[in-house]
Amino acid sequence: MSYVYQRSYRGPVQAVLLDWAGTTLDYGCIAPAVVFMQVFRRKNVNITMEHAREPMGAHKKVHIRAISKIPAVAKMWQEAHGRPCNEDDVEAMFQDFVPLQLACLAQYADLIPGTLEAVAEFRRMGLKIGSTTGYTKEMMNILQAEATRRGYTPDSTVCATDVPAARPYPWMCIQNAVNLQIFPMQAFVKIGDTLPDIEEGLNAGMWTIGLAKTGNEIGLQEADVKKLSAEDYKAKLDRAYKRMYQTGAHYVVDGLADCPKLLAEINARLLRGEQP
Repeated sequence: MSYVYQRSYRGPVQAVLLDWAGTTLDYGCIAPAVVFMQVFRRKNVNITMEHAREPMGAHKKVHIRAISKIPAVAKMWQEAHGRPCNEDDVEAMFQDFVPLQLACLAQYADLIPGTLEAVAEFRRMGLKIGSTTGYTKEMMNILQAEATRRGYTPDSTVCATDVPAARPYPWMCIQNAVNLQIFPMQAFVKIGDTLPDIEEGLNAGMWTIGLAKTGNEIGLQEADVKKLSAEDYKAKLDRAYKRMYQTGAHYVVDGLADCPKLLAEINARLLRGEQP
């Protein structure tokens, strides 16, 4: 007779891993989107805000490469340059992107309403707070300083440039686990506003919560969200919820302020032996 030994973590959530733009600050995830549009327009390719947002959450060079492969963008590039966009073009645009992004980051560093309250509740629950981002270390130095001035400082921050490959690969999540000295991965909850955020958490074996309203999926600042008609608002929010659940999110809520109440449910599921 053969036997199989299977371990099952029955402890509570020990840490949350938060994204930055669109999750804790920069309502609508505006800062990177506007700069992606600028760098392509410098190459005489007028991409839309929708094109700029499509690969959001990835390493910024990977993001530029992904935009260039969108069929409509590839067609515009061919018309403007008489050839396809190549890796030298991607590198040149990334070199343009970095100083432009550094110059405007502080303008979009205000914390999303509810962030400080949610973080305080996580702390009250005894959780560690880590973070992942598609920004480079140089960019994060600016954002971390701005966030600290506003009262938010996570215990660990891992950038896309700190690991061999960024989202959707799990390495930023795993590096956070090392930094925080917490295991197993089932004891983490990954929270973010982009589809790659969800994929990153799932690939790391974590619980995942998608944020539908405050980040990239709707892609509007808070004041502009409030200007939407009831019909448009519902359509945009419903689409965001659907896309995040289709990506595999365990939960989807409007914003970070809605997350603490979900942790008791995740703890109950862990106690029953459920795994993410």
